[in-house]
Amino acid sequence: MALKEAGGSILPISDMVSGPSGSPFPEVVELNVGGQVYVTRHSTLLSVPDSTLATMFSPCRGGPAAARQLPRDSRARFFIDRDGFLFRYVLDYLRDKQLALPEHFPEKERLLREAEYFQLGDLVKLLSPKVTKQSSLNDEGCQSDLEDSNSQGSSDRLQRAALDKRSGFLTVGYRGSYTTVRDNQADAKFRRVARIMVCGRIALAKEVFGDTLNESRDPDRPPEKYTSRFYLKFTYLEQAFDRLSEAGFHMVACNSTGTAAFINQYRDDKIWSSYTEYIFFSK
Repeated sequence: MALKEAGGSILPISDMVSGPSGSPFPEVVELNVGGQVYVTRHSTLLSVPDSTLATMFSPCRGGPAAARQLPRDSRARFFIDRDGFLFRYVLDYLRDKQLALPEHFPEKERLLREAEYFQLGDLVKLLSPKVTKQSSLNDEGCQSDLEDSNSQGSSDRLQRAALDKRSGFLTVGYRGSYTTVRDNQADAKFRRVARIMVCGRIALAKEVFGDTLNESRDPDRPPEKYTSRFYLKFTYLEQAFDRLSEAGFHMVACNSTGTAAFINQYRDDKIWSSYTEYIFFSK
C-alpha cells in the first residue's frame, strides 16, 4: 500500500509509520521481495540475531545513511532480490520460530537455499534431512531388520513423492492469427502467436518451464494448487513442446477453433484467428 503526497510523490507505508526514536528504520517495514510485497514489523526482521535480515535492518548498522543505501523499488519499498513466493515461509518463521509447510510441499530444497541465504541456522536444521550417526563399529557392521524396513519404507515414500511430482496433466493453449494472400503476392504474413497460456498444477508447471513461466497473473497460489492464468515469457510454440518433451510429457489430445473475417469487402485477403489447446500427460 502506498499513498501520494500533495506534490504527487508516492509514500510507502515505511515512510508513513515512524520508528523508535533514533532508529533509521520505521516501526512497520514494507518489503519488495522478488516482486512480492510484504509488510511486517521492524522487530520481526531483527528477531534472529546475526541473520542476513537482522544485519541489513540493524539500527546500529550505520545510522540513516545505511538505511538510505539499501536498494529500493520505484515505490521506495526496500527491495530484496530473492524468491518472493518462498519468502512468506521465511517471514512466518521469523514471527514465531516455527516451520509450517503445506502437505506434499514440493519446493523444500529451494526453501532450504533461501534459509541458507538469510543465515537462519535453526530453519536450515529443520529443513535439512536428519543424518543418523553410527555410534560403534558393531553398528556399522550390521543393521537390524527394523532399520532395513524403515530405510526401505523411507525410500519408497521418496520414490512415490518424486513420481507424484512429475506425473500429471499440463494444458498449453494459444490464440494465434495469420493472413492469407493472393497467389501472386509474396508478402504473406505467417502465424503470429500473441501469448502461450499454461494450465495445470503449479508445481508441475514450474518444474517443466522454470524461469520462462510468468506467474504475475496468479502470484500467490501455493504450488500444490492448480492455475489457468500462467503464461510463457516466449511465444515460440515449438520451444514449449521441446520443454515438455524433455520433461517426459506426451501429447494426448488437442482441439482448435477458428474464424475467418474479410479485411475489406473489395479484397480477397483474409485474416484468420484461432484458439488451440494441446493437452500433455506425464506418468
